[in-house]
Amino acid sequence: MVTAKAQLTISAEEYLRREREAEERHEYDNGRISAMAGESPNHSRVCVNVTGEARARLKGKTCEAFSSNMKVCVSVAGKFYYPDLSVVCGEAKYHDKERDALLNPKVIIEVLSPSTEKYDRSVKFQAYQQIESLTDFLLISQDKLLVEHFERQPGGQWLYTAHKGLAAVVQLPSIDCQLPLTEIYDRVEFPPEEEFEEE
Repeated sequence: MVTAKAQLTISAEEYLRREREAEERHEYDNGRISAMAGESPNHSRVCVNVTGEARARLKGKTCEAFSSNMKVCVSVAGKFYYPDLSVVCGEAKYHDKERDALLNPKVIIEVLSPSTEKYDRSVKFQAYQQIESLTDFLLISQDKLLVEHFERQPGGQWLYTAHKGLAAVVQLPSIDCQLPLTEIYDRVEFPPEEEFEEE
């Protein structure tokens, strides 16, 4: 989750130097850095759930899940982001020898927050689409049972699927993985009127 307030323009090299020494995390967007904000209990639960589920289902396979502490570099756009979860298949490729910014994620997952939802849907998704290895982008709501799946098609278009309700399962054939919403939303607390809402 990123705050809207950005600082003055700096180079990517200077950003990385500062970030590697900083106690707080920041994202980098073509010269501007933005501080990462804290997260709500629901945001934290969803992140832990989806990370745990992905790790368990990818165990013994050629794909590996990386937590929200691993940056993703969109090198052609000069951007560094911290997705809530990223998955790499085969050998992970990194921006530089520090090995703290991935270049080749196959799946990226963002858990939406009210303050960053518009940014995640627009600026971030447009940047992520420039990563050639990326096949799947998931947006997970924290306040309702909804996972939005964007899947890259052979012609380069993105197929949109909305997964709603506890019976839904997100299918990720690109990494041979399924993510049931019952697991993604385990222990997540909804307002009573939305708890079992089927949209």
